[in-house]
Amino acid sequence: MKGAFMFEPVFTYLETFHTIPAGDREIIRRHIHTRHVQEGELLLQEGKLAREMFFVCKGILKIVSVNGKGNEVTQFFVKEDHFCTILNSFNNQVPAHESIKAACDTDLIVFPREQLWELYKQLPYFQPLINHITQQTLLAKIQVRNSYMGEDAATRYQQFLQQQPDIALRVPLSDIASYLGITPQSLSRIRKQIR
Repeated sequence: MKGAFMFEPVFTYLETFHTIPAGDREIIRRHIHTRHVQEGELLLQEGKLAREMFFVCKGILKIVSVNGKGNEVTQFFVKEDHFCTILNSFNNQVPAHESIKAACDTDLIVFPREQLWELYKQLPYFQPLINHITQQTLLAKIQVRNSYMGEDAATRYQQFLQQQPDIALRVPLSDIASYLGITPQSLSRIRKQIR
């Protein structure tokens, strides 16, 4: 992401919820920055404090946790035009129960926590706007996750392909298997059966 347009994706997205005047855009630009991360790169480690909120411009992030057996489990995928952080840790400065990793090469706009709190002071509408967006995102993630409950592995995979086809094409199969609660071997068999 280069030049004057590198922050445009976040403004285009925010404008779907609230008008952002030109002067306010400049204030916001001064409080954020961009970052490119490689597939597998760790953005937040479980047990640490979330000090950044990310807006995905291009690519996919994944929220992961470690299960009782010590295996990493993918909880959610976060794709373009969505914000990502571990909200409880970010807002309340308590250790995160999950990690955030890049599921593929990803371009981000980064809102450091201190800078975001400065924006909240300078732009009174900005905190209610971000809160509204993060609440909607959380509800949507829960709704998608709940749609898989009670379904067999093959049905979960077919639903995943219907609901999140763009993610299915861009992340490793091991991440999809983890997200759906299926072993990679079972997922391979299911994929062969539905071709």
